[in-house]
Amino acid sequence: MMKSTDFRAPKYWPAWFGIWSLQLWAKLPWPLQYKIAQLLGFIAFHLARRRRHIVDVNLSLAFPEWSQEKRTKKVAEVLLNNMVGLVEAANVYQKPTCELQHNTTIKGREILEEAIDQGRGVLLLGAHYSHLDLGGALVSLVCKPTAIYRPNNNPLMDAYIKHGRMKFMHDVVLRSDMRGIAKALKKSEVVWYPPDQDYGKSHAVYAPFFGINASTIIATSRLVKFNQSPVVVMSVSRDGKNNQYTLEFENLPEAIPTGDDVKDATIVNQALEKCIRKAPTQYMWTHRRFKTQPEGRAKLYN
Repeated sequence: MMKSTDFRAPKYWPAWFGIWSLQLWAKLPWPLQYKIAQLLGFIAFHLARRRRHIVDVNLSLAFPEWSQEKRTKKVAEVLLNNMVGLVEAANVYQKPTCELQHNTTIKGREILEEAIDQGRGVLLLGAHYSHLDLGGALVSLVCKPTAIYRPNNNPLMDAYIKHGRMKFMHDVVLRSDMRGIAKALKKSEVVWYPPDQDYGKSHAVYAPFFGINASTIIATSRLVKFNQSPVVVMSVSRDGKNNQYTLEFENLPEAIPTGDDVKDATIVNQALEKCIRKAPTQYMWTHRRFKTQPEGRAKLYN
């Protein structure tokens, strides 16, 4: 791990406490790890009211057919899964990735391997699942991807996360470094790229996501066009309380780019939505996915 002398200032002590707590948590038997996640999820549901509100708004928009009672239960599940994702990340940061082979089912492996064999790099589209880091470790059972990331606001946590991810990643590239991403594709790397978050109006179009107009970046099609790289969609789901996972690779239902940015964004959003619907509460609904709306629309997260 990074040298502790680099982060000796008192302002980093809370982050050190968090890191050591995660490492200790990950040393416990899985059933106990899950119990602690349940407790933290319960606390988050009752105390993290702003975050709970964001999840509730997202689920009410994405699943209008759910009753209020059902949605409240699902909000609690989302917060629980976010806590489970924390300890899953700590596990893959400090344990051999090969251990995951025993509790992982991989579907569509041949789809990814065929895409890699084309020699033009692969754009591996994923979403922000609560088990984000675990997903990267699972992909490394097939190949070592180059991951796109946004630095953590705390430099110590950022160093911890980056160090942990480099155990199973080929490399990491800043989300804003489009040249770096394109260069990785040019070098025939598998680039794990999540285009599912709301980054505002710049370089984006509105396309349906769970039936809601969602600001969707157009960079996905640009990257595919740059090197004629094949696109593969990746999803990960957890089997309830059990330490069992399914990693699945699929083709896009329709090739991009089509020449129409809105159509391309719709194709990508629909593919990701299909994956998320396999385990809806394992998606990271804690971010404001629909915050950027066309002029005249009321703010959704008031």
